[in-house]
Amino acid sequence: MTAVSTFAQPKNTRVPKPATPLNRPKLVVGIVVDQMRYDYLYRYYDKFTPNGFRRLMDGGFNARNNHYHYAATYTGPGHAAIYTGSAPALNGIVGNDFYDRTIGRMMYCAEDTTVSTLGNTGSAGKMSPRNMLVTTIGDQLKLATDGRSKVVGIALKDRGAILPAGHAANGAYWFDSKDGNFISSTFYGKELPAWVQAFNARKLPEQFLTQKWEPLLPMNQYTESTSDDEVYEGTLTGEAKPVFPHEFVVQAGSAKYEVLRTSPYGDQITKEFALAALKGEKLGQGSVTDMLCVSFSSPDYIGHTFGTHAIETEDNYIRLDRQLADLFAQLDATVGKGQWLAFMSADHGAADVPGFSQQYRIPAGVKSYGEVNDAVKASLEKAYGPGQWVLAYFNQEVYLNHDLLAEKKIAMVDAYDVVKRALLKQRGVVNVLNLHNLNADALPEAQADLFRNVYFPNRSGDIYVLQQAGWFEGRSKGTTHGTSYAYDTHVPFLLYGWGVKPGQTFRRTHIYDIAPTITALLGILEPSGCIGDPLGEAIK
Repeated sequence: MTAVSTFAQPKNTRVPKPATPLNRPKLVVGIVVDQMRYDYLYRYYDKFTPNGFRRLMDGGFNARNNHYHYAATYTGPGHAAIYTGSAPALNGIVGNDFYDRTIGRMMYCAEDTTVSTLGNTGSAGKMSPRNMLVTTIGDQLKLATDGRSKVVGIALKDRGAILPAGHAANGAYWFDSKDGNFISSTFYGKELPAWVQAFNARKLPEQFLTQKWEPLLPMNQYTESTSDDEVYEGTLTGEAKPVFPHEFVVQAGSAKYEVLRTSPYGDQITKEFALAALKGEKLGQGSVTDMLCVSFSSPDYIGHTFGTHAIETEDNYIRLDRQLADLFAQLDATVGKGQWLAFMSADHGAADVPGFSQQYRIPAGVKSYGEVNDAVKASLEKAYGPGQWVLAYFNQEVYLNHDLLAEKKIAMVDAYDVVKRALLKQRGVVNVLNLHNLNADALPEAQADLFRNVYFPNRSGDIYVLQQAGWFEGRSKGTTHGTSYAYDTHVPFLLYGWGVKPGQTFRRTHIYDIAPTITALLGILEPSGCIGDPLGEAIK
């Protein structure tokens, strides 16, 4: 028998150190500037203060070759793509409006007939993110914190507030032009928060309506713009000419405060409401990361009216720069310097007005809205007889009547060939694409990918009419967007603040890289439909 010795084991008197919590920013601020083309950052750079756009550009990370990855460069798809890291082919937001084959009618991207308006008795609040089929950055943040994070979306436009905020948001708020209030939807709750009601009670839009929009600088200092009165500039309601000073005229029967959208006061109202949300929701004051999504919509209204080289456009960006500086200063004061993370992009760019381009002998032109639609209908009726062959023509897409084609035993490819032959005879048409079979079309691969990424069978058209660069449909004054050309796809992507390594890159990045970059910084899962990659070089 072997003797067994037992020895007393010494007690472990060392007290384990508490685990160091993972460091995260207190607040993420997403900023979208509606219709901000990339070159505006540098065209107006010398007019910006050090504390607005230049604070992000000089002190943050600048992805200088950042592009949209799909063809439908519109507001709804842009906001959805920025915050989901996805594409319309997956998230379902193929346009601001689209024909939905499952219900047989046109659908608005944020439409929701099951909810009601919060803030007044109108119908402008019958909106929600239900048509967006994947998650957002904010959704993932809510999931990662078991709902403790607060997520708020703000814009003049409903889609600019709703789609960024996502499905699980605490609230999304947008401007109602009828009464000048920020409203919401019962999707988010039963009543407006007290801080929103208090903001509306201030009646800021009423104050701005009595003011004029006058240039911030002496007129001879707007050296990045054309003269103040060009034939290709539009006018505000009630104006005879597109010149400063602009007065706000309310015509009978119109929404009283609609005109403020097409002015710098729209951005100022948005900024003031964002500051009210910062205080009212105590964003960035809790134990987990919160998120504030702010979209500045007025640059889009101003661009559509006056164009890309108007003094009004330059003046608005100079003023927006100061609104951003104020927002950033308040973030420093309430959240703390170095404690907040911001990113900035745009939902799309903009084309130069054809009248402006033609002055420099650059190819450009204008077609009527009905020119393509009428030719498509006429060609199909000539080939196959009378019938409702076209359900809709929208966003350069032709929606064919599938039931009628099946009834007449007409193959999609045959109908497409008929339409293509007719449209290629038209001025300004470069190509006609079969969205069901893009591999059969002779397109540069980079362009073909843009159309693959936008095609969602139940919400997309069958045929895409590729217009020549610089050509518009239906307008000769002011600008528009919505194409696959660089002027519409090339937009800013700026990162600043917590966890960001200052610098820049000229490699091609995409809008779908924004969401995974932010979620990588936060250490959370990327959104469910995400197809992008983090910008590793921008992360400390």
